[in-house]
Amino acid sequence: MSELSALDAELRDLFRFAAERSMLPRFRALADDEIEMKGEDDPVTVVDREVESFLTDALTKLAPGVAVVGEEAVHADKTVLDQLSEQCWIIDPLDGTANFTEGKEPFGIIVALADAGKAIAGWLYDPITDRLCHAKAGEGAFINGEQICAQTTGSDPQIAAIARGFLNEEQNAEVDAKIAPHYSLVDIPRCAAEQYPRLALGQNDISTFERTLAWDHAAGILWLNEAGGKAARPDGSEYRVDEHEKTGLVGACSPAIWDEFVGRM
Repeated sequence: MSELSALDAELRDLFRFAAERSMLPRFRALADDEIEMKGEDDPVTVVDREVESFLTDALTKLAPGVAVVGEEAVHADKTVLDQLSEQCWIIDPLDGTANFTEGKEPFGIIVALADAGKAIAGWLYDPITDRLCHAKAGEGAFINGEQICAQTTGSDPQIAAIARGFLNEEQNAEVDAKIAPHYSLVDIPRCAAEQYPRLALGQNDISTFERTLAWDHAAGILWLNEAGGKAARPDGSEYRVDEHEKTGLVGACSPAIWDEFVGRM
């Protein structure tokens, strides 16, 4: 049986504690006054804020001097984004908040460690199943300490999860014309902590993302690439955590499937 590294075990324990204290007791039990809207289809809950505060404090104690960039901290103060070019932790305290507010799975916790604009380690935690996907740059991808390699769905046509909700009318028309005839299209789970594992575990072959915020994607991109898949900008360029205004990202279970898909776009 594989063992987690000391850092991976420490973070798993932090995630478990946050889930047991804040997430799971309020799943399907949120009061109306525990939910606010930051924007259209962009809720925030008391759970987001509690978990981010807890992880910010814990990570600061774990690595003094390393900046922390949390999703809710950025919402309150956009200048926090400037720290993404430094060595920093990046936190999505409740990925899949919309699902959570509706009493639905999936949802999770995502944390990345970045340096000079690139993710060097990442963790995606599912509190329902206690699944921890984790990776460090150059060391492979793991689930609960077991190394994994990305696999295809084996489906014909291949399965593509498209985030249509963030596309405009013209972009959706392009999907219908160029992508739909060649792939079996499915909805995204509205949770990056679930979508990236689906690309490596034989559930989806391809996924596209329009919004590419660091707290949603930094850890998953690193993990998928370390598993032997490919996640990159549509032009093939590497994802950087500090390019927060850039849009567009494609993830795939293999570089060949990525190339074939992008060639159709």
